[in-house]
Amino acid sequence: MPRVAQFGIALGALGIVLALMGLFPGVTGIEPAGGIGILQVTTILVGFLLLILGALIYVKFTFYVLQPATLSQQIGVRLSLTGLLVAAMAGYADILGFGSHLRDGASDIYFGWLQAVGIIGGFGLAAVGVLIYAVMGAGDGGRENDSKG
Repeated sequence: MPRVAQFGIALGALGIVLALMGLFPGVTGIEPAGGIGILQVTTILVGFLLLILGALIYVKFTFYVLQPATLSQQIGVRLSLTGLLVAAMAGYADILGFGSHLRDGASDIYFGWLQAVGIIGGFGLAAVGVLIYAVMGAGDGGRENDSKG
């Protein structure tokens, strides 16, 4: 199963590259326009998604290969996915129409500090979920107490 863990590393690295391309579009040679667009927000969020999924795959297939997931590990996965959902909802708030700066036909997308805090907070929540998944595995190899006879 080390190939699957290597795939998790590659997926996480691709996520980091995509997130950095979304955060700093000038690195790619594209002339950055004023403000932030929907493609840039999408690139950042897809990069974060790939990073978290790569981390979960790596932890599962490095430390807990043939073990079923414990309840706390399942909570960690769900917390990671919830954090990604929070980040996506915060990033698309104005685009979807429930943000503080609603978009009309003449205005451009406004990316405010509340959206930035929401994205960073959602990503932090997803990272905590990965940590919970990594730490809360079965310490005895997934077996019950074998010394009982």
